[in-house]
Amino acid sequence: MPTKQIKEDKLVRVFDPFAPALIKYKDIFDMKEFYTALKLWLIEYSWTDDVDGSPANEWFEHFYDERVDQKGAKEIWIRWRLSKPSPGSPKLKYYMDINFHVLALASTEVIKEGQKIKANKGEVELKMSGSIEKLYEYEFEKSKFLGPFKKLFSQRVYDHMLEEEKKKLYQEIYIFQNFIKQWFKLKRFLPYEEIKSFSPSYAWPSHQKD
Repeated sequence: MPTKQIKEDKLVRVFDPFAPALIKYKDIFDMKEFYTALKLWLIEYSWTDDVDGSPANEWFEHFYDERVDQKGAKEIWIRWRLSKPSPGSPKLKYYMDINFHVLALASTEVIKEGQKIKANKGEVELKMSGSIEKLYEYEFEKSKFLGPFKKLFSQRVYDHMLEEEKKKLYQEIYIFQNFIKQWFKLKRFLPYEEIKSFSPSYAWPSHQKD
């Protein structure tokens, strides 16, 4: 049973982190293709590993744990921790946490256009949440002169900006959630439908027929 613990989550100062977005899917899909599709989306939107912030660093996992039962089915826990600079201010930083829980993942096959395709069947649950780090606070705390003005400065200069940045981060996580639903061919509640998916779907819900 492989187990990896890359590092413990570092403490960051956040502004009103919002409740996690939750997605559940239980049917046939390709776990490897799903994993790859998520990584490509995150890289496209400039998310990086929050350890060193390198754009070339695709190692998002801070934790991976896998258990295999007597029948060969897997239960998997994965934790991704990502970050990127706020596009609105260099003094703010976005964070996104993604937790996977996969149940009863087993190998299977589907027949499409007369051909057998190797796939998986099981249940996957994803929780995604976001937060914003106030980088400017560190500068105030390093200065004996500026320290007493930290709260006043934050209220007068950054409070409105924080609200706007929170909306932007929430919107991006909502877009990410919509992408996942589209990949799994789940019903979405949007005023529009994408003409073309960012990544081809390798999910085959039982209720849908190609």
